[in-house]
Amino acid sequence: MHYALICTDKPDSVSLRMETREQHLIWLKAHQANGQAVFGGPFLDDEGTMIGSLLIVDMPDRQAAEAMAADDPYAQAGLFASTEIRAWKWVVGKPEDMA
Repeated sequence: MHYALICTDKPDSVSLRMETREQHLIWLKAHQANGQAVFGGPFLDDEGTMIGSLLIVDMPDRQAAEAMAADDPYAQAGLFASTEIRAWKWVVGKPEDMA
């Protein structure tokens, strides 16, 4: 099942995000390689500064999605003010529909 991980950075935390970004990207690519991270990227403010993250994951259940979210180097560094996990149904733009 797909889940949306919707993460909001703490205020004034750009430096923490940048310090942790390389570890986060390595972690993310490993989950992409095993099929768990479907797609994602940062939320931006009007000036283009990263202020949060959206990650769509393919996990067997909510508990697995919660565990994955907790394992994110960003989360472990204390970057996020909040993390929301929602079950998500992919309707538009699925790769198999593009072929």
